[in-house]
Amino acid sequence: MTMRALIAGCGGYLPERAVSNEELAREHGLDTTDAWIVERTGIRRRHIAAPGETASSMAAAAARRALERARLPAEAVDCVIVATATPDSAFPATAVRVQQHLGITRGFGFDVSAACTGFVYALGVADSLIRTGAARCALVIGAEVFSRIMDWTDRGTCVLFGDGAGAVVLVAGEGKGDASDRGILSTHLHSDGRHGDILYVDGGAGSNGACGKLRMAGKEVFRHAVSKLAAVVDEALAANGLGHEDVRWLVPHQANLRIIEAMGKKLRLPPERVVVTVDRHANTSAASIPLALAEADASGRLERGDLIVMEAIGGGLTWGAALARY
Repeated sequence: MTMRALIAGCGGYLPERAVSNEELAREHGLDTTDAWIVERTGIRRRHIAAPGETASSMAAAAARRALERARLPAEAVDCVIVATATPDSAFPATAVRVQQHLGITRGFGFDVSAACTGFVYALGVADSLIRTGAARCALVIGAEVFSRIMDWTDRGTCVLFGDGAGAVVLVAGEGKGDASDRGILSTHLHSDGRHGDILYVDGGAGSNGACGKLRMAGKEVFRHAVSKLAAVVDEALAANGLGHEDVRWLVPHQANLRIIEAMGKKLRLPPERVVVTVDRHANTSAASIPLALAEADASGRLERGDLIVMEAIGGGLTWGAALARY
């Protein structure tokens, strides 16, 4: 028998305030329209964190819901991994703040920084820890407050992002060691620092001491996204001896509806088998996949044994895919 990381529960959290495209344009004096944003991105609204909300507070809220779905107490958790590009502070890690929020006093926690690919990276790390026996129950969380690093005068970026958090509880279980097993089958992670200047934040504690603002060359990111995501999904399927026809659900990073639709067509999936939240959440970076997964789970769409593909690309450039059987 082989040790597997099983998905025991999913949870999400979105700030109360939802901002439409029209409201965003009015509030920041942007030369844009709802029609322009929807046509190019599919985004209709996004959630914006309240002044007192942080990555850790939102992460903890999502984690509580995931633990409820898993029917597990917080004391069962021995590993907390938070994927975030907008941590509460340089240190301590957002993950240990989550431990504090949840009252967890055992095990360990740390952050992963891989921008929009962060959740897939964190999932891969947690899977490895469970497979090797270093953890038995892991909280894997993506949490972002991108509203705090937006340049609200740049209509090409500020309309794209939102705030939120999503969490998954992974627990150790046994499997046969093949693609029929439930749980995380494999993760496939990549990066190429040569393209780091097409999506980045222009500041940080170690450079100029300032928080910085998000900068993006949108057309370049789009060009890389289509080819790299298709390749890494094929890589994940091939590694498990599976084909496009075996995929039940695509739960992609929610950056742009056109990219999501292109990936759905690549996998020959009907639209109803592709989980889409970008229209209501916008791009929540590392939080987007677990938020979408939590929504699909809460709606009852996911059934035991369903094969799920998760994929993302983000600043770095980083990209990756995870294959899981629910």
